[in-house]
Amino acid sequence: MMMPLPTPSALEAYLVRTRWFGGKGRPFHVMGVRPLARSLATEDAIWRGRSDDETAGPDVVVLIVDVAYEDDQGGAESYQVPISTYSVSQPRIDHALVGVFDDVWAYDAVHDRDAMALWLKTFCRGTQEEPFESDGMRFHRLDVSGVQLDADAPSSPLTVEQSNSSVRFGEQTIMKLFRHVQTGVNPDIEIAAELTRAGSENVADLYGWIEGEFDGAVVQLGMLQRFLRASTDGFDLALASVRSVLADPSLHPATYAAEARELAKAIARIHLVLRERFDQTVLGTDATLALANGMRERLDAAILVVPQLDAHAPRLRALFDRVAGLNSLAVQRVHGDLHLGQALRTPDGWRIVDFEGEPSKPLEERRRLDSPWRDVAGLIRSFDYAPAVVQMSSTEPNDDGRSRQSDAWAHTARGVFIQAYAEELGTGGLTEDEAILLDAYIADKAVYETVYETRSRPAWVSIPMTAISRLGRAEETA
Repeated sequence: MMMPLPTPSALEAYLVRTRWFGGKGRPFHVMGVRPLARSLATEDAIWRGRSDDETAGPDVVVLIVDVAYEDDQGGAESYQVPISTYSVSQPRIDHALVGVFDDVWAYDAVHDRDAMALWLKTFCRGTQEEPFESDGMRFHRLDVSGVQLDADAPSSPLTVEQSNSSVRFGEQTIMKLFRHVQTGVNPDIEIAAELTRAGSENVADLYGWIEGEFDGAVVQLGMLQRFLRASTDGFDLALASVRSVLADPSLHPATYAAEARELAKAIARIHLVLRERFDQTVLGTDATLALANGMRERLDAAILVVPQLDAHAPRLRALFDRVAGLNSLAVQRVHGDLHLGQALRTPDGWRIVDFEGEPSKPLEERRRLDSPWRDVAGLIRSFDYAPAVVQMSSTEPNDDGRSRQSDAWAHTARGVFIQAYAEELGTGGLTEDEAILLDAYIADKAVYETVYETRSRPAWVSIPMTAISRLGRAEETA
């Protein structure tokens, strides 16, 4: 018998409770619920069906939930919601209850260890040559030498704020399920696969991925990677370094230099591999003009949201005008959404994660060739954020001495990072054109941040605004 599906109203109520739904705060309605894989079961019951036995495992259905927005911006999005159902209540996952329908209890399967065990066991059945297929989903495996997956590892969902959902299996693997889904190839899987095949030591090895089909079009649903044990979030590490420098004036801001240097080398090595494994090209003046125009348009739109930007607009437009005057633009595959939160410091060095780009953008846009200086600019902006966040959260008075120490920390981190990045590429330093691009990308990123902070964390908007007040001045463009 076909299991009942959650109603649109129940899914609407559930979506706004989640961390990953991108439409919170906007009026919307669920306009469609489509089962991608239903009553998942294999011939040897790896996918266990419901029965009258109350101890039986869950029925599992993977839903694609189509959402339409009702504000002036409009638009529509599709979200992946895997559902596990039981004939009786499961108090252990009450926090993930979607609803009760025809005496069937439906939960978000990501929070259900029994349901997640089914995903992991199915991954273990796939091979590099032949993915394992199960009722509309294909589980691909990527061969990583010497790795045997532990099919019985217990699952534990991560609780961090993110646009996807991640589940850790013991100490070996972590699975990311893409919540906002689109048809086509997801760059997180595409890039991680190539970097893994190339033997890159600066990423978490990709062990496999999941995909399905709608009307003949592929939709990629999730990926399984090596779990990086004993890793530290790059932004947390930067915050700790700033706090140490501010707490002990005898410490020099250069204490973070070794980390910034090694991080820069890791980014440069990744860029070099991406240059080898994917297309790269040099575009002409049409591309530099289009890039500059896009930056100008984003500035104009941002001013409508953050009016105080208008006072800085002449200097920002001057930076963008310099981009329009360039004769060429070298582009390749890049990370696309790089910041310190996407960098993990492990005992074996830096690892970069989350190559999917900005989830709200179309997949084709996220897979588009871009300048690697966009990635560098993202890291530079993180170096600016770290001391500012420490200052804002500190109970100590923000005197001139602490401000100078904070500025010195950020300035040192930026300088070391840029120099080490250029050296790893074999250039030794930035050309004049590269410096122009980097300045413009940093400005473009800071403009974006003013809009984001105004809408999400108004108390933080001073961080990018302070940076913008400095952009374009001689002492900041060295």
